[in-house]
Amino acid sequence: FLLCRGMQASKNKNTEKTEPFYRLLVPKQKTSSEIINEARNVLRTLSTRRPFTPTEDQRKLFGYGSSRAPQNRPPSVFSLHASSFDLAEPRPVSGVRLSPLDHKPILVTFAKDEESSISFPKPPADAAGVRKVSSVRARLFRTSQENSLSAKMVPPDQNEEKLDSEEPPMMNNLCRSNSNCLAEQRSYTPFNDESRQSICNDRISSSEREELLKGTAGNFLFQLRGESDQMKKPGTSSSWPRSTGWKRRVPGLEDETRINESEEEEIFWHIKILPIVHELEKAEDNIENLCLACTKLYQALNEGNMLGKRFKRRSVLLKTLYKLVDIDSDSLCLKLAKIFLAMKLDRKNLLSVCKLAFKICKNEKNDYIIQNDRLLDCLLEVLRTEDLQKNNEALLYCMGAIKFMSGNAVLLNEMVNKGAVEMLLQLMKHINNIKENDTYFSDLGHLLVQLTATLRNLADLPPARCLLMRSGTVSELCVALEQRTDDKDVCTYIVRIFSKLSSYNDFCAALADCSRCYVLFLALLNKHQKQQDLVIRIIFILGNLTAKNNQAREQFFKEKGSVNTLISLFQTYHELDLNTQKWYHERGGEGKNHPKHPSEAEDVLIKLIRVLANLSIHPSIGAALAAAHRVVELLVTVLEYKSVDDCEELVINAATTINNLSYYKVKSSAVQDKKLHIAEMLLKLLMSNNMDGVVEAVRVFGNLSQYHEICDFIIQKKIYKFMIALLDAKNRDVCFSACGVLLNLTVDKNSRALLVEGGGIGKLVDCLQDFGPADWQLACLICKTLWNYSENIASAASCFGEDTDMLLVLLTSLLDEELALDYSLDRDLRDYQKLYWEKEFKPVAEKLLDRIQSHHSFLPTVTITPF
Repeated sequence: FLLCRGMQASKNKNTEKTEPFYRLLVPKQKTSSEIINEARNVLRTLSTRRPFTPTEDQRKLFGYGSSRAPQNRPPSVFSLHASSFDLAEPRPVSGVRLSPLDHKPILVTFAKDEESSISFPKPPADAAGVRKVSSVRARLFRTSQENSLSAKMVPPDQNEEKLDSEEPPMMNNLCRSNSNCLAEQRSYTPFNDESRQSICNDRISSSEREELLKGTAGNFLFQLRGESDQMKKPGTSSSWPRSTGWKRRVPGLEDETRINESEEEEIFWHIKILPIVHELEKAEDNIENLCLACTKLYQALNEGNMLGKRFKRRSVLLKTLYKLVDIDSDSLCLKLAKIFLAMKLDRKNLLSVCKLAFKICKNEKNDYIIQNDRLLDCLLEVLRTEDLQKNNEALLYCMGAIKFMSGNAVLLNEMVNKGAVEMLLQLMKHINNIKENDTYFSDLGHLLVQLTATLRNLADLPPARCLLMRSGTVSELCVALEQRTDDKDVCTYIVRIFSKLSSYNDFCAALADCSRCYVLFLALLNKHQKQQDLVIRIIFILGNLTAKNNQAREQFFKEKGSVNTLISLFQTYHELDLNTQKWYHERGGEGKNHPKHPSEAEDVLIKLIRVLANLSIHPSIGAALAAAHRVVELLVTVLEYKSVDDCEELVINAATTINNLSYYKVKSSAVQDKKLHIAEMLLKLLMSNNMDGVVEAVRVFGNLSQYHEICDFIIQKKIYKFMIALLDAKNRDVCFSACGVLLNLTVDKNSRALLVEGGGIGKLVDCLQDFGPADWQLACLICKTLWNYSENIASAASCFGEDTDMLLVLLTSLLDEELALDYSLDRDLRDYQKLYWEKEFKPVAEKLLDRIQSHHSFLPTVTITPF
C-alpha cells in the first residue's frame, strides 16, 4: 500500500513547502501504467499449498471417492479361469492385402475323383498315390529353392537328427499338408493320433523323407538364421519368411509358395515348439518349471516369427496354455499374459487376457516381476493397435493395468521412455471424437477415467510435464472436460492434471491462453458446488492463473457470473464451516477431539479468498471488488468468527484481501463504509501472538489511517503505542507498516506530540540507521514522518532532543552518493537503487536536512563513515 505521496522536492530551494506528507492529495491524474506499477508495490498476491491427494490404500479400477455406483461400473474384482477363454477363434488370415485383379480370373477345375474326395471325406485308399504326391512335392520344393541357397546351408544330417526325435507327429503333419484332398480328409476323419502316425509312416519312405529334409528343413533353418536380425517385435503383424523373391506373386507359383510356408511352419513347430508344449504338460504344478517353459516358448515363437494371428497351430497351443490359467500363480500368469498379448487374441479372449494383466498389476507386490518381464510393452501395443469401439472393455482393463503400473516410480519412468504420454494423448483424442449420442460414449467414459488418472501420475515427472505442456494438450483436456461435464470422476482427474501443471509458469500461460477454460471452470463450479475435492482444485487453478497474468484476471472477471459464482461458493463453504464449528462446540470437544485445521471447508475458503486477492491487483477489477458489498461482508465475517489461532492462513488471507481492496478510493467503496467495523476486527488480530497476523493488521491500518475516523480510533484505543513499539521489531516489513500508520497520524497537528511517547523519535532514527542504505523506500517513509512531525519546529534540539546529532550525521551520510550506494551489487540492482534513491529518498531527505540545519545552533564535529 502507498502510505505517502504527493510532495516532490521544490525546484526553488529557497522556498520551503511545509505541507505534510499524506496520500489523500493527488496532484494529477496518473496513467494506467503508473497505477499498475504503484499497485505492485502496495498490493500483494497470495500463494497457497496445492490440494493434497492421498494415495489410495488399494488399487482399484475406480477409487474410493468415485461417483459411479457399483452396479453401474465394471468390477475391479472378478474370477478368471481357463473357461474364461474361448477356443473357437476365427480362422487365421494371412494378413497380406492382395491387389485387385485387372483381368478375369480363371477358375481352377478339379478332377472328378478329387471333387468327390472333398465332398465325401474318407481315408485314402491308394497309399502309393500318397507317396507319389509327397515325393514330387518335396522335390519341387527343393528345386525351387536351390538357386537362393548359399554355401552356408545347415548340413542335412543335423536337420534329420532333430526331426527324427519327433518323427511320428511331424510326418503326420507333413502328410496332412501334402495335398488339399488329404487335408480335407484329415479334418473330417475321426482318427486318433496313433492311427494318423501309422498312416504317415506307411505312406512315406525313408528315402523320400531324406529328400524332404534336405530340401525343406535345410532351407528353412538357413533362412531362419539369415533373417533373425530383421524380425519384428513380438505382436507386430508380418508375413514370414520375408525375402525379396517372395514378395512378388508369380502366376502359377502362388499355391506352391503357400505350401512351402505351411511346411516350414510344420517343421519349426515340431523342432522348436512341440517339445516345449510337452514340457508344459509334464511340469504339472511346478511353478518354476512352468515359468521357465513359458519363457522358452515366448522366445521360440518370437524366433520363428509365429506370434500373431497367422500362426497355423495357435489353437492347439492356446488350448494348452489356457489350462495353466487355473494355476494360482501371479508369476506364471504374467508369463501367460505376455504370450497371449503377443499372439494377438481378439474379442472375448482379448478381454480375458487384459483382465488377467489387470489382476496381476492390481497387486502392488508384483511390481518387481512386472518390471523384469516387460509386460508394459505388450499393453501399450494393445492400446496402439486395437479397435477403440469393438474392444472398449478390453482396453478399459488394459488401461487400468497401466494405471496401476504408473503408481510405481520405476515403471512410471519406463512409460515416459516408451512414448506412453504421446500414446495416451492420441487415445484421448480418439475418445473425444466419439459424440455423446454414440452407443459407446458412456462406456468410453470408464476408459477415460483410467487414462486421465494415468496422465495425472505421469505429470509428476519433468520429462512427461514437458510433453504435456506442448500445444494441443490443453485443448484436448478441455474438450474432454466439456464433453464429460456430468462425469465427476473424469472431471476430477482432468482438474487434478491442471492443478498439478498450473503450478508451472509455462503450462499456466498455455492454460490462460485457452479462453474457454474459464467458462468450463465456472460451469463445473456451478454444477458440482458441493463436491469439495473438485471445487478446491478448480479454485486453486484459478488462483494460479490470476497470480501473475493480468490478461487472465480480465478474462475471468469478464465471464458472465464469475464473481457471483465465487460469492455463492464463499457462502456455501462459510455456512459449512460454521456448522462444523457449531457441532464441535455443542459437544464441548477439547484436546484430541479438536477438528484439524484447515478443515475441508476452510481450505476451500483459503483458496477462494486467494482468487479475490489476486483479482484485486488489476486496477479496474480491484475497484469493482472494493465496491462489491457482499464480497467485503464475507471477508469481514471471516475476521469476526475465525481466530488466527484456529486457522492462521484463512484469517491472514482475509486481512490481506481487505488491505488490497482498501487501496482503491471509489465513491461506493464497501471498505470505506465498514472501516470502523473492520478496524475493530483488526484490533483482535493486532493483539494476537501471531507476528504474520500482526503485520497484516498493521498494513490494513496503514491504509485505513488516512481517514480521520480511523486515526481517532487508533488514538482512542492507544494503538499508536503499539505501532511505536513495533519499530523495535528489527524486521523491515514490520517497521515499514508501523511507520506508515505513524506517518498518517502526524498529518494531524494535534496528534504529532504522540510520537514522542515511548521514544518514538529515537526509534525512527534507529530504523533509519539499521535499514536506510538497504531499503530506500523505508528510509523515505521515515523522513516523511519526521518532516510532518517537525512542521512547527522552533529549534532542532527541542524538536528531536538528544537524537538531533545522530539524525544530522545519518542524513548527511545517506545523501552522499559514494557512501550511500552499494557499488558491489550487480549493475541492474545498483541502477534500480540509484533511481529510487534519486527520485524518492533524496528530495525528502535534503529538505529535512535543510530544516534541521537551519534550526540548529551549531554543527557537531563528526567523522562520516560508509554504511
